[in-house]
Amino acid sequence: MTVAAPASRGTLSLALIAMGAGWGLTQPLVKIAVRDGYGAFGLVFWQLVIGAVVLTAVNIARGRGLPLHRGALAVYVFVALAGTVIPNSTSYTAAFHLPAGVMAIIVATVPMFALPIALGLGTDGFSWRRLAGLALGLSGVARIALPESSLPDRAMVVFLPLALIAPFCYAVESNVVGRWGTAGVDAVQVLQGASIIGAVIIAPVAVLSGQFIDPRPPYGTPDLALMASASIHAIVYATYVWMVGRAGAVFTTQVSYLVTGFGVLWAMALLGERYSMYIWAALGLMALGLTLVQPRMPQRTGAA
Repeated sequence: MTVAAPASRGTLSLALIAMGAGWGLTQPLVKIAVRDGYGAFGLVFWQLVIGAVVLTAVNIARGRGLPLHRGALAVYVFVALAGTVIPNSTSYTAAFHLPAGVMAIIVATVPMFALPIALGLGTDGFSWRRLAGLALGLSGVARIALPESSLPDRAMVVFLPLALIAPFCYAVESNVVGRWGTAGVDAVQVLQGASIIGAVIIAPVAVLSGQFIDPRPPYGTPDLALMASASIHAIVYATYVWMVGRAGAVFTTQVSYLVTGFGVLWAMALLGERYSMYIWAALGLMALGLTLVQPRMPQRTGAA
């Protein structure tokens, strides 16, 4: 494991904001794709393929190959499953039924899962203030799930647990990467390898489920939304893995709050979504929680 070069809190905070804006934009883009009939497994497959192409080009430009030693392959498989295949398959399914803004708010539950895992691994410390912040975030989810008039259709509530699988996976992934590093492989290489392996894993699932998307033109709005979302995801996700190695898992997972804010704004601008007072209350509670969940800056960090 190598030691990452130091980075200032200001630099990390700016990177976090940029990540939040980019990832937040993918929420309405995914909604556009699933709304027009594309299935989750087909979307995940092409997201991984497009990501693999983008990241391979980036690595070629950097003069970097793709390490294939045993440790690297294990990292690729883990990141593929925990970072894309499982969370995106479930969240894309949920996105068909839930508003894009609500999906963006659900992403903010990542720290609720990340902190207990970090405490269990011994990579972060307990504080009552941060626990209070996580409790506020949980109360925000309750504001979405419990009131009768919180969602446009009460039947949507049953899809909230499905939507929560993705933030749990991201929390597991960030903690594992933060604790054990990436076997000396840098962030872009990790995502390139994970995208290739993930595409191989999900391809037969997409075909057998009847959700494979024909890549031949003509291309419509959902196709363009898919291509844009996949490209943004590849770039932001590489930045995410890089930041975990420099700022720690709990700090990095705070990007979920920014994804939430930007996701709601993007959904309003691109999809014309409007929300009940309960949704806005949920957003406010999670924003307040962010002010309390201020993780330590680590003395020494792992590779990414």
